[in-house]
Amino acid sequence: MKLLLVSPCRDENIRFAHSLRIPQISLNIIASLTPPHYEIKIAEEEIEEINLDEECDIVGISTMTSNAPRAYRMASEFKKRGRTVVMGGVHPTVLPEEAIRYADSVVIGEAEDTWRTLLNDFEQGMLQKFYKSRQPDVSHYPLPMRRLTKSKGLFDVKPIVTTRGCPYDCDFCAVPKFFGRKLRSLPVEKVVCDIKESKGKIFLFLDDNIIGSPKYAKELFKAIEPLNIKWVGQASMSFVKDTELMRLAAISGCAVLFFGLETVSTEALKRMGKSIKLLQANEEAIKKIKGFGIVFHASMVFGFDEEDKSIFEESVEFLARNKISTVSFNVLTPYPGTRVYDRFKEEGRLLTEDWKYYDHNTVVFKPKNMTPQELMEGHLWARKQFYSLGSIAKRFSGTLSHPLLYTAMNLGYRKSIKEDIENLNNEISRLQPA
Repeated sequence: MKLLLVSPCRDENIRFAHSLRIPQISLNIIASLTPPHYEIKIAEEEIEEINLDEECDIVGISTMTSNAPRAYRMASEFKKRGRTVVMGGVHPTVLPEEAIRYADSVVIGEAEDTWRTLLNDFEQGMLQKFYKSRQPDVSHYPLPMRRLTKSKGLFDVKPIVTTRGCPYDCDFCAVPKFFGRKLRSLPVEKVVCDIKESKGKIFLFLDDNIIGSPKYAKELFKAIEPLNIKWVGQASMSFVKDTELMRLAAISGCAVLFFGLETVSTEALKRMGKSIKLLQANEEAIKKIKGFGIVFHASMVFGFDEEDKSIFEESVEFLARNKISTVSFNVLTPYPGTRVYDRFKEEGRLLTEDWKYYDHNTVVFKPKNMTPQELMEGHLWARKQFYSLGSIAKRFSGTLSHPLLYTAMNLGYRKSIKEDIENLNNEISRLQPA
């Protein structure tokens, strides 16, 4: 039996730069769950063309919201060629009835407790339309089958997952819908084994919050310290409440941590229920984290109802004043399955439900205190200002612990801005009233 596992692009004509592409691991996990009598191939469209005529018995397509239209087109083409198509991922989980229109079967949620059953049903000619996960105990399942991934990328960054779920409940986030709010962790010894077997030196922890369980995180950091690796992860600002946790993260090889600052609007922060609500407290936290030699990468989101056009200049000023190393500037995206999507839909504020535009960079809703065009242009202005050569030079002294990493990341983001400008005029025209 032959199994083809596919990760589609958002747009088959556009590829992300290797330096900014987040490596996937979900298909490698699926491969590890597959019985040995299957011949498995993993194909990522970001790094290779997908052969729609590939000889296989069954195709599994990993689908997020922004690449759903491409995934649906691909699924239709595979079905035309007589292949059995299974879709899974965040988007099919929140909209299974939509996904099943293009697939023979849909996996809802995680696959560990359903994949073998699905394949057995397929072999018996009894494939069901839906297979729903019960948020399994992932500690009993095999390590991801990494050898099937072809490209190493620019820095040969190895993706890894230690926990699933997030205790927070942000109204613009779909993580609780997919993984739940209860944290489930792999045994630390299993994580160590995965790191050793991967033979990697740089790792990206894909956990939504690497310090969601401080006790577990401390145990993990102590265990990986002897491995002499460098790693990047994502954490909540509550990280600064525990000095010992910060110290252990630093000595275990933590180079960069992503933090969801989201906004400099205090009203928006209060509404989101952020643990550190005041900007002054955020500034003090930033200093503490950088003091441990950890690069602070901020995630900012523009478009909250509490914001107006002044938010762009205020944000850039705050980030520059605190010499933030790097920033992901995002447009608020009301993903299906989130409360903000339900609210905007009920209020008639969605501009489109063409999922390819749900990409963090495109405005797909009517903001409350600015026009869609003003939001899009302000978002681009903030990115250009922050990643101007002058700004990069001024912020350099804030990241002396990792000068080469700082330079590479900033120049990489600067390059991505140039690529996005090419599409801006078309998007602005789409948002203007007829």
